[in-house]
Amino acid sequence: MYDITDLKPGTAIQLDGEPYLVISSQFGRKSQSKANMQCKLKNIKTGAVVARNFQGSEKIEPADVSYRKVQYLYSDDATCTFMDLQTYDQFPLPRETLEEVLPYLVEGGEVDALLFGETPIGIQLKPTVTLKVIETMPGVKGDTATGGNKPAKLESGLTVNVPLFINEGDVIKVNTESGQYMSRAE
Repeated sequence: MYDITDLKPGTAIQLDGEPYLVISSQFGRKSQSKANMQCKLKNIKTGAVVARNFQGSEKIEPADVSYRKVQYLYSDDATCTFMDLQTYDQFPLPRETLEEVLPYLVEGGEVDALLFGETPIGIQLKPTVTLKVIETMPGVKGDTATGGNKPAKLESGLTVNVPLFINEGDVIKVNTESGQYMSRAE
């Protein structure tokens, strides 16, 4: 069981039989009252975000979540299909639950599947991904890293602003939280 002080961002907890991920938490205490922890929680199954206030002596149940390496295979109008890299079992996830991660998925790419019990319920991205530039204006001799930006379409379909010296075929790192260019990939 967790105490309220264990509720740090990234912690998985269970409320009313549903798994939640702590997005943010703030500890507080008002004059003579008990300590409390104000949290923003994201339902791992549905993606809904809720605010919840936990009191000082409350015990919170940890969620039975784990991660497993999977490979993104393909998607259609309703689902995205992945393959477990340990068992080679294939499983679909609804497209609407993956809206935030879809721009960073490339067929054949490896990601972490989030499991509640043994059931896959979502995809966890790394903080950065490397993607190939498939379409952008050509770089011009003399363009510098500080000279400005131009749009570039990446192999996943995502469009990001990149420095002028980036060309088609270059592989770049993109921050998955902000969706911004970070650097050229080594």
